[in-house]
Amino acid sequence: MSSLVSQRHSLMFRPRSYMAFAITPRPPIVDWLSDLDTSLQRSEAFFAGQHVALDLSAVNLSPSAIAQLVANLEERNIRVLGIEGIDPAKWQAGLPPVLRGGRGTRTSEPPGSIAAAPAPAPARPPSESPQPASLMIEDPVRSGQSVIFIEGDVTVLGSVGSGAEIVAGGSIHVYGTLRGRALAGATGNARARIFCHRVEAELLAINSYYRTADDIEDSLRSRPAQAWLEGHTLQISAMN
Repeated sequence: MSSLVSQRHSLMFRPRSYMAFAITPRPPIVDWLSDLDTSLQRSEAFFAGQHVALDLSAVNLSPSAIAQLVANLEERNIRVLGIEGIDPAKWQAGLPPVLRGGRGTRTSEPPGSIAAAPAPAPARPPSESPQPASLMIEDPVRSGQSVIFIEGDVTVLGSVGSGAEIVAGGSIHVYGTLRGRALAGATGNARARIFCHRVEAELLAINSYYRTADDIEDSLRSRPAQAWLEGHTLQISAMN
């Protein structure tokens, strides 16, 4: 009897949802890969440690071409978690699994843009209390740590170290130095903003539009700053 109970516990299933970056290749693939290489030269570690979904809804590729594209991405250290936007009949052994039910940030993206697309969350039981609209972190976010809160704003009372990451569905507030990556408006909120006491960021992004460290003016570094979207352009300015 005890062995049966142990076996049942080992087979317990729990629903989970994960944040993933969705990349959408566009024809011609050769030119799209060239644009991707240009972006990666500006931020080599953009996809480091990230879950990536490959959205093929904008192209019509054979199974062998899909396999070649996945291999091309792996050569660039982009590991594909799954594929969406294809006819399941085109899937073949050796390809990443087909994803269903993903929720994108918008219906169309400019070439080379990268959209954060969270998987649908499981329904919350009626008795469970609603999640707060903001998350406060009192300790510093150290290198290698990742904080993901798609329900609303994230406030960090300390600093965000190099190699760390903050992903928020709303705005991001950092009361210390921001050295890592900050991705606000991850679920399509174009009104989200990023605020920090000292900007030394590796990457700033709002609703899939981003700037890397090389795109941040030297005059703004080590100063209080804010970032926001103005049309399709990510703006950064100092705060006095």
